[in-house]
Amino acid sequence: MEKIKERLQSLRAEADAAVARAEEAEAKNKKYEQLLLEKEQEITSLQHKVSVLDADLEKAEAKLADLKAAQEDGEQSKTANEGLQRKIQLLEEELDAADKNLKDAMDKLRQVDVKAEHFERQVTRLEQERDQWEKKYEEAQEKYRESKRELDELVASMEGL
Repeated sequence: MEKIKERLQSLRAEADAAVARAEEAEAKNKKYEQLLLEKEQEITSLQHKVSVLDADLEKAEAKLADLKAAQEDGEQSKTANEGLQRKIQLLEEELDAADKNLKDAMDKLRQVDVKAEHFERQVTRLEQERDQWEKKYEEAQEKYRESKRELDELVASMEGL
């Protein structure tokens, strides 16, 4: 009788521990899903930045082409030519800055994409781990019910004596 009680207590402790681990795994899963959502939002934001920078780059290239064409005409006065040279320099600097921003944004996008893949793998792994814990929990519940049934039968047979 004592062994059955000890076994029953042991099974209850195992079941409680399994439930706690399952809840912990679910909490981790929710945390990683939230992180994944944040990273996806960051990716969307960076993609928007990339598109804006692409548009700026196209505008800057168009302005640069226009200013270079005006420079080639050469019929304007020296001051007009100097002004155009300055505009070209500024546009080239803007183009360089836009290229740098585009490269930075693309690097960040790649990093975020790698992180998102990493988090997706972690979420998948945690979901599998959660499923394993749920299966163990169900098995422990079944063992508990079986032990309880056996204990109830034993108690009934002992009362019958």
